[in-house]
Amino acid sequence: MLIRISILLFFCFSVLGVSCQNVKKTGKTIKERFEVPAGFIRMEATAGTFGAYLQNFTLKPDGSEVYLFNNTLKPNQDVHVAVLDIDRGDKDLQQCADAVMRLRAEYLYNSKKTDKIGFKNFAGTNMDWLRYTKGYRIIKRDYQKTANKPDSSRTAFRKYLDMVFSYANTYTLSNEMQSISLSQMQIGDVFIVGYPNKFGHAVIVMDMAENPKTKEKVFLLAQSYMPAQDIHILKNANDTKNSYWYSLQAIEETLHTPEWDFPANSLKRF
Repeated sequence: MLIRISILLFFCFSVLGVSCQNVKKTGKTIKERFEVPAGFIRMEATAGTFGAYLQNFTLKPDGSEVYLFNNTLKPNQDVHVAVLDIDRGDKDLQQCADAVMRLRAEYLYNSKKTDKIGFKNFAGTNMDWLRYTKGYRIIKRDYQKTANKPDSSRTAFRKYLDMVFSYANTYTLSNEMQSISLSQMQIGDVFIVGYPNKFGHAVIVMDMAENPKTKEKVFLLAQSYMPAQDIHILKNANDTKNSYWYSLQAIEETLHTPEWDFPANSLKRF
């Protein structure tokens, strides 16, 4: 057994010139499931921040498949390495930008920062959670008080999110986020491309690590897609060294992900 392990390690380091990566199948969170590449140190997000919330997000059991909103399997099961343990809804709503908004809203809700929950629609109207609890709803693109009874329950919050997903998308979300350079990347930042009259896409940075000697940084990405589906951690099919970690330094003009290519200048922050 020791001989077989030694041969495997020799193959990984000497033949391929890369480090063996391990997925801890019993790991329940992103930090527990994914080991960083050899020579790298995980960039620990400050407790209580959006980054820490994402790093510690609970995952479904190893090997879980990605399902669509209608409980059928996503046709392409070869783009993910893990699935986040969060509902996908039963409507075709929680797609790419919606998944990003879902994670951001859930963080603010669970952190009791509910006054900061709000996303804009195409008219630029802020669809905030606090007014929703008081009965506000979208009527002809405007946010107006209705006869709905005040409700701040968890069930109401989930319905609020579906309303947001119905009136916001990659275009609206991209417009309200701040552009940042790749060198400034943090956990929770988003690669996003949105157009007013055609499809766009968004993926979110869930974790990061850095090599203290070379200063190279790597990161994990999560997405939903079309039609609405489970939020999942993406594979990296373009790098023979890392099957799921993406190298920041490897991005020149384009970030290549399994189902979308992003311009290098498309990184944004809440």
